[in-house]
Amino acid sequence: KARQAAPCILFFDELDSIAKSRGGGAGDAGGAADRVINQILTEMDGMSDKKNVFIIGATNRPDIIDPAILRPGRLDQLIYIPLPDKPSRTAILKANLRKSPVAKDVNLEFLSGITEGFSGADLTEICQRACKLAIREAIEAEIKAERQRQNRPGIPMDEDFDPVPEIRKDHFEEAMRFARRSVSDNDIRKYEMFAQTLQQSRGFGNFRFPSATGTRSGGQRSGSGSERPSQYRGEGDDDLYQ
Repeated sequence: KARQAAPCILFFDELDSIAKSRGGGAGDAGGAADRVINQILTEMDGMSDKKNVFIIGATNRPDIIDPAILRPGRLDQLIYIPLPDKPSRTAILKANLRKSPVAKDVNLEFLSGITEGFSGADLTEICQRACKLAIREAIEAEIKAERQRQNRPGIPMDEDFDPVPEIRKDHFEEAMRFARRSVSDNDIRKYEMFAQTLQQSRGFGNFRFPSATGTRSGGQRSGSGSERPSQYRGEGDDDLYQ
């Protein structure tokens, strides 16, 4: 379908659920997971001649992804997305509350400053909990007002009465009591180490062409320039270029 709908983007969320390293064990339903990843690799190789089908995968468990799917020509570009910084956290809070009435004295900048290390999902949970607290308070106030009207039927009803018109600071303060980080510092170090290791394994980070001063005017290379660079040669390797 992706080939027929080209140009298109094929996005795999939670890639580790279908592209886990093969040979996991007996609890694999007869190797069904291995057959799935084999079929995925075959389909990805078949798209090499079509440049208008882009495949993107997202995962928070890169350590269990099958190495074959990360080879050049497949998912060979790693994009590490770290936890949001302070401006990003502020933007996430505003995006979650864009359709909710928030009191003017609620300082989202301060809230984003004390939520260092929180993910987007963690911030969303804080906003949702604060909204639920405001809704619960509004329902309780409405029930109380209805009981008062029943006990005193002569009191006129205010149709525009809204007991909790805004999400106040106390709602966010109560929500922060249950706030927690879903990504620990150990997890962050693990992700950063994996990204660094993968990048280093995909090329020569210190590769340089020989400088022009290493060649003679007649076009012949000097004795030092004819040798292989020592960083690309093993200790026991014979120099085949001498």
